[in-house]
Amino acid sequence: MSTGKPLKPIASDAPSADIAPLQFGVDGEQAERDWPLITREEVEAVLGRFPSIGPLAGLTWHSPRPFSAAVLITTANGNEFFVKRHHVKIRDVEGLAEEHAFIAHLASRGLPVADIIAMPDGATAVTQGEWTYEVHRAAGGADVYRKAMSWTPFADTSHAFAAGHMLARLHIAARDYAAPARAIRPLLSSFRALNESDLIGALDRWIDAQPLLVRALGARDWRSDVSEVILPWHARLAPFLPGLRPLWTHGDWHASNLLWTGSTPGAQVSTILDFGLSDRTCAVYDLAVAIERNAIEWLSAQDTRRVHLDHIDALLNGYESITPLSGDEYAALVALLPIVHAEFALSEVAYFHATLGSPENAEVAYDGYLLGHARWFSEPAGRALLDHLESRERVFRSPD
Repeated sequence: MSTGKPLKPIASDAPSADIAPLQFGVDGEQAERDWPLITREEVEAVLGRFPSIGPLAGLTWHSPRPFSAAVLITTANGNEFFVKRHHVKIRDVEGLAEEHAFIAHLASRGLPVADIIAMPDGATAVTQGEWTYEVHRAAGGADVYRKAMSWTPFADTSHAFAAGHMLARLHIAARDYAAPARAIRPLLSSFRALNESDLIGALDRWIDAQPLLVRALGARDWRSDVSEVILPWHARLAPFLPGLRPLWTHGDWHASNLLWTGSTPGAQVSTILDFGLSDRTCAVYDLAVAIERNAIEWLSAQDTRRVHLDHIDALLNGYESITPLSGDEYAALVALLPIVHAEFALSEVAYFHATLGSPENAEVAYDGYLLGHARWFSEPAGRALLDHLESRERVFRSPD
């Protein structure tokens, strides 16, 4: 499958809205899913490759998240597992092995991550037809943000603090993980081009390595757009790039990718989920992603869009309670935040245009996401956010 909508699932009993909620789309919920729901027949075929799991009892919930399909299942012995399916053009066995190795490293350092199930030969992913599957043991904790899309805020500042605290723990645990950056793949939180002093040249090389992205960009004058909108921020970032230590990071640090000890204020993070966007970036990159994902209500109309400065402060307070940031790291964070999404946004352009055959969504990803988010930081509300971070840095670095 190269273009057009994916095939619909094999006929099966229609699940209820509670079991199969609407998919999260580019600008809200959408009724039509990009990828078909996983069927009982599929799960049974996959479980045949994972004999330690046992026979299937039922499917209990389909994830609404985009880019893949996933379902919670129960087995005959009462255990719960999470089965996730990717199209092979998005993730193959080798691609999943990259993130599974990082998860295994974090587990070895005591981080609360999902338990990935292996087959008898030790492999943790399997390809069947045009799909790649992985199976996780259902993780412990309350799925408080199950219905929360990216770009929606924490329920409480205490949750933001707990998320920042856990992110710092993850970064410490990742310091001795020496794997190279992932192969160039779709839909990664990539820091390849942004980490180069010559941004346009680096983007040229990165884009040329992805034929689907070349095709998706088509006649767009992306060099001119990037030079106008992205490059001024990158020029501020460039002097700090040599001091940003390479580090494997989560890449999608949002409240919905965390399980919690409860739903009330004061709850702590119990499990870290979904390393699908992870790659070798740096700590400041991951912090910028966390702010961009959680503290700015991008899905609201621009004149009503809220920025949760109290959540940003709580997130950074939690992080710095373990790992304080230097002045240069704060300066890099201010410069990187407006453009941290750039490579992922370009990858979304290719995904929507070439994989899903949706030029409309590709246009949203290019104009609204890649360029629109960066432009917003030059407007009063965005400038106020960056001023807040700069003033925070001055307060934290001022002498007693």
